[in-house]
Amino acid sequence: MSKVYSYPPSKINVLLLEGIHHDAVKAFRDHGYNVEHHDNSMSQDELKNKLAKTHILGIRSKTQVKELDFPTTLLALGCFCIGTNQVDLPLLRGRGIPVFNSPFSNTRSVAELTLASIVMLARKVMDRSREMHAGEWFKDATNCYEVRGKTVGIIGYGKIGSQVSVLAEAFGLKVIYYDVLSTLPLGNASPVTLAELLEKSHFITLHVPETAETKGMFGANELRQMREGAYLLNLARGSVVDIDAVAEALKAQRLGGYAVDVFPEEPKPKKSEFKSVLQGLPNVIMTPHIGGNTLEAQASIGREVSAYLLNFLERGSTNYSVNFPQVDLQEVVGCHRLLNCHRNEPGVLSKINNLIAEHGANVERQYLGTMAELGYLIIDMDKEVSKPLKEAMDKLDDSIHTRLLY
Repeated sequence: MSKVYSYPPSKINVLLLEGIHHDAVKAFRDHGYNVEHHDNSMSQDELKNKLAKTHILGIRSKTQVKELDFPTTLLALGCFCIGTNQVDLPLLRGRGIPVFNSPFSNTRSVAELTLASIVMLARKVMDRSREMHAGEWFKDATNCYEVRGKTVGIIGYGKIGSQVSVLAEAFGLKVIYYDVLSTLPLGNASPVTLAELLEKSHFITLHVPETAETKGMFGANELRQMREGAYLLNLARGSVVDIDAVAEALKAQRLGGYAVDVFPEEPKPKKSEFKSVLQGLPNVIMTPHIGGNTLEAQASIGREVSAYLLNFLERGSTNYSVNFPQVDLQEVVGCHRLLNCHRNEPGVLSKINNLIAEHGANVERQYLGTMAELGYLIIDMDKEVSKPLKEAMDKLDDSIHTRLLY
């Protein structure tokens, strides 16, 4: 059973990795917390040592948090990005550690890069640019097209896919889309089956999360169903597309071009050596996972996720957590707040209420949220008995940890 105690801000340690925007650093420091900021990720051994005295961890997509079989003071984790597949969400929930992310802040940045890539593929811009860097002038319109009047098929019509849809229509593209969920089309976009999308699209762009269902979802079979000379874009997850199959389709000239921002294996440090079967192939745009890497997006993500983490630290609010019961709380005034994480089993709440009665505590407010195996209980109560009640709650067999907010 881990024990989590309340500390003054000067005793809270925040570790931010992978070049998280300085707006997040400033937000924590403005609230009095100690912040350690690194441009790169850490090895698992380095991270393990750091987490022994870290209360808030901020990461992006490279740092893996898949095990916590060691002592840690971690209270919460922030993924300063869209995805959370680098984190074992059930594991952290079982340890009473909420995880927050930013699913929408870089939507526009990814959508803009997608549209730019569509235009550059249609005009073979990367090939012409590479030739000119090599001192060659090759002015030719062969197999170069306007995008106006063409059809773009969007696989995954969520926040990014729907934003791509809006921008694509502004370019004069006809938009069709496929999603496993029933979603409301924007503008003149039309939902179709996956088979229809593969058959009709001049451009196919992927905007799906990484799940067991999407892993390897686009391979040789899907490439064969595409129209001859069509273009493929993957700005979603590296595991979604079989790049060996893409390379073969490019060599056979069945695929007109490929734009990719994500790879099955990505180097961790900046300026690392990179190798891919796609290197040297015609009309291929490769970018190093920069879809959401604009100053505007990173600043917005920094502000958004740090705000969620601060609300949890200072109020116990878990709104927008991806692995925790959703509880949005106002600031506590005139009393103390106990935050108890416990195993969600019958009788636990009765045991806690018996302890409250035994301590003669006057409860002003009480909230309970549950998710899977976890119960999250918040009690606003008398200041005089909050500390002994916290200690008594921590001794319950079903308690994971209890935090006291003054």
